[in-house]
This record gives sequence, C-alpha cells and structure tokens, in this order.
Amino acid sequence: MSNVKCETRIMFSMFIIKTCHSESTSVGEESLTQKSREILRCAQKDSFSLNDTFRCIIPHLPIGKAGLMRNLFYIRDSRLRGNDRLFSSESFFSTIFFLIIFLTLTLTSCVDAQEYSEKDIDICTSTFQLAVDENLHTRPINDVIIEVGKSFIGTDYVSHTLEVDGDERLVINLTGLDCNTFLEYVLVFSRNIKQGKTTFDDYKNELILIRYRGGKIHKYPSRLHYFTDWIYDNEKKGIVKDITEEIGGDKMKLNLSFMSAHPQYYKHLKNNPDFIPIIEKQEEEINNRDYYFIPQDKIGGIENEIKDGDLLAFTSTVKGLDVNHVGIAVRLDDGRVHVLHAPNVGYQVEITKLPLAEYVMKIEKDSGIIVVRALEPIE
Repeated sequence: MSNVKCETRIMFSMFIIKTCHSESTSVGEESLTQKSREILRCAQKDSFSLNDTFRCIIPHLPIGKAGLMRNLFYIRDSRLRGNDRLFSSESFFSTIFFLIIFLTLTLTSCVDAQEYSEKDIDICTSTFQLAVDENLHTRPINDVIIEVGKSFIGTDYVSHTLEVDGDERLVINLTGLDCNTFLEYVLVFSRNIKQGKTTFDDYKNELILIRYRGGKIHKYPSRLHYFTDWIYDNEKKGIVKDITEEIGGDKMKLNLSFMSAHPQYYKHLKNNPDFIPIIEKQEEEINNRDYYFIPQDKIGGIENEIKDGDLLAFTSTVKGLDVNHVGIAVRLDDGRVHVLHAPNVGYQVEITKLPLAEYVMKIEKDSGIIVVRALEPIE
C-alpha cells in the first residue's frame, strides 16, 4: 500500500508540474524548475501523507486571491482528513475532482498576471551581473541609468509589445524595445540596482510599480498610457521629479483626446468599448493639471541644466497628444547633450549623432521637451 500511496502523491504532483509548465510564458521557467524539484521531493517521501504533500505544494503555487486560499484549506480539512492511511476509490476520485477545481481556479487567477520568456530572464540576470561587475550600486542613479541604457544599444526596435491578447497583464520583452519600454526597463533596472534588489521577481515588482497607476494592475486603463500621466503618477510615488519648470520651462496647455477619439488604433479599446469613457475621464484629469515644456528654440540655452541620465519627453504638435517620443540624456565627448533612445521601426537602440537641440529642431511634430530626473530610491 505504501507504494500505491507514493505513486498517487507523485501523480498528483506531476499533474501540478505539467499544468504549470503549460503556462510557462506566464509564470516563468526559472521559478517553475525550482517549484518542480521541491514538489517532487515532498511527494517521494515515504513518511508523507497526501495531506502533507498538499501542505508542501501550497507555498509553491502562485495564488493571488485570499478566497482561493480559503477554498484550498476547506478542501484540505473537509476532504482529506481521515484519508491518510488508505485511498478508497471514492476518496481517491473525490480528491482528484477537487484538485482539478483548485488548479483551474489557481492557474486562471495567475495566468493573467505576467508574460515573459526565458530569454528575458537571461537578459535580466546578465544586466544585474553587469551592475555587480561595475559596482554600479555605489554610483548616483543617473550614472546607473546611463550604463544600463548603453547596455541595450543595438537592441531592435519593436512596436506594440505590450498590446497582447486577453486581459491586461505585466508584459516584459527585453529583446525588442520601443521608446517607452526602453525608458521604463532602464529606470526599473537602475532602481533595482540602487536598492540591492536584483532578482527577477524584484524586477517584475518594480516594473508594475512604475508602469501602472498607483502601482497596481487593474485592466487596460490602469496602465499609464500618456507620458505626462506617467510623470504625474511616478512623481507621487517619489520615483521621479519633473524639473522642466525650474530650469526655465514655459507653461504648456494640454488638450488630450487622441486615445478616446481614435479607439480603432488601440486593440484593447477596439475590443472593449467600455474602456473608452474611462480613458476619456483620465484625459480630462490630465488636461486640468499644470505642465511645462522647453520650446525647441530654447533647448540650447538650458542644455547645461540637463544632467546625464535625465529622462526626456518630446512634446507633440499632433492634435490630442502630449508626447511623441521619449529618451535618455547623455553627454558625449563633444560636451553636448545627445539622446540615448529606441528611435523607430527598422532601427536599433542608439545614441543620436546630432546633439539634443539640433535633433529636436529637425523633427517637425516635436514642439520641445519635458525634462524629468530620477530620484535616488530609499534603500
């Protein structure tokens, strides 16, 4: 009977492992490998009962809702108590039934949380290793931003990487970047390095904090779509400071409407028209705030106020938009500020050949810049 019990526990455990691995894009191969070893180690212990195996498995399954945990404990206490010494067919199939229900609820709860690949984990690991090798945590955050940003030079520009099918969830794609994801990823890495938080889970948590309103994912409108809104929300979190006004910026009147007026350009708005009024309300809130910008013809005059590693947003002349593009300020050997950025489709992450002032003057739809400075994180 001992062998039957052990085989049953292993079968349960393998079912969990197989089901989780089928969702590896969502939960991550690295963590799954560790979970798999621990689950099987528990299941193979002769002294372990089925109840003990459940106790061992519970901490290794990603559970996001307290209600699911309460259901699990109800199943454990109500269905498994008294079945430790012998598995009758009735209790066996009853347990299988509840196990399947539990797995369905648990995996449904966590699948919508995140999406990334093993390659993304590798890049994250190598970036943190660069920080260790270069002792970056001892340097000011602006210096860290420059070093991390330069490590992505040559990475292909890929648009719309965050616009995946299904519900809103954390998406990480470090192999293909647009201007916004490049800036976000670099800022997240830099803050992690300064705080000494250098695991992939640390990276994911920091990215959620920066990318989403209030640091919480709640459907598509919770993502900070307009960059001026991104600045506002991350100022409230103590992550960045908009220094445009203090370095001589002019007041800028926003009249945002592009997303709500053109839902056909946005997959989630097109498929979920109920989101449009929410986006429209957010646009109204942004329009009622005060923002400042440095006009094109004044950038040269304030260039010395811009530090290496400052975040740059290029303000737009397009009706209903606030910002066309973002990048990172970097001062080269010519003594001038240039732009480290992911420029456009068909290009790769690069540093502009032209200095910032001249570069902006060549872009017809750019009216000027907003300058944002990353704040040193509290360790």
